[in-house]
Amino acid sequence: MSEIVAASVRPLNLPLEGPIETALGTKREATNLLVTVETASGTTGYGEGSPIPMVTGETQAAAIETARAATEVLEGRDVRDYRALVGDVRSAFPGMVSALFAVETAILDAYCRERGIALAELFGGSPEPVETDQTIPIEEPATAAGKATAAVEAGFDHLKLKTGGDVGDDVERVAAVAEAVPDAALKVDANQGWTPKETVRFADRVADRGVELELIEQPVPADDVTGLAQTRELVGVPIAADEAVFTPADAVRVVREEAADVLNAKLGKSGPLAVGDIAAIARGADLDLMVGCMLESAVGIHTSAHVVAGTGAFSYVDLDGNRFLAEGIVEDSGPVHDIAGPGHGVTPDEQAAEQN
Repeated sequence: MSEIVAASVRPLNLPLEGPIETALGTKREATNLLVTVETASGTTGYGEGSPIPMVTGETQAAAIETARAATEVLEGRDVRDYRALVGDVRSAFPGMVSALFAVETAILDAYCRERGIALAELFGGSPEPVETDQTIPIEEPATAAGKATAAVEAGFDHLKLKTGGDVGDDVERVAAVAEAVPDAALKVDANQGWTPKETVRFADRVADRGVELELIEQPVPADDVTGLAQTRELVGVPIAADEAVFTPADAVRVVREEAADVLNAKLGKSGPLAVGDIAAIARGADLDLMVGCMLESAVGIHTSAHVVAGTGAFSYVDLDGNRFLAEGIVEDSGPVHDIAGPGHGVTPDEQAAEQN
């Protein structure tokens, strides 16, 4: 009774509390998609993708079209063969990462719900609470400091600051936040916005201001792995590769070129199963792991949190995308994700999803 008998794909448009500015552009709405997969036993699995064209290369319309085509491949197939199913849809629709994240998650969620296990158990662990950082978008220094203060007062101990624009402006923003919340651990994410020289200049100047950073995430363009390696040699701060790592093969290249200290394995780029493979590559190379997100609601965020809890492999957790939503499928606030099963544990209100 584990055969897939029905599937659906629908847009999931979620307003943000306010615009989010990064080095890649500004987002005002999460234009996501929700995939459902139903088995013959009546079990339903849910998956979400959050296409962001400047990151994933997909529009919402393209992601929905791909997901609908992918679900046609699934009908009549058995969710117990989830690895084969995921492999088939990924081979048929390469590069459509958000669409495939949603489809893959729906498959895994249905499988785990049928077995009565949490998704974390599929990855070798249990659904323990997962603590995330809070991201501060590109803002004026005083505004960023105010948001950082509010985040710390809400219980967040780790903050990630978006950077990657003018180095001087970025330094002032980071310094203002460090002064406002001196006990918070800070990391910065340049979203490919700098050159190696600019990264060195930024790191030197924040150090001169007495600011310690946990890491600098993807300072240079994703396709410049050599430049990333050069940056790592010159900067006395751990470097994280994000947009440079979509696949396990990408992770191997970063490892071989000694281009990063940390790999950011986002499920929205790679999918749950490939993130498990990337985690194994990082562990084998003695690199730290970070998990990130797009602008998913609790469906996508809790999927990622289950992988974090299941593998026990991640040193840095950046799963705050749903914190930026004015409304979401499931209410979720504060620094801790309390996850549960079966599956990823989130059953969305489909009527509300339909309205969005």
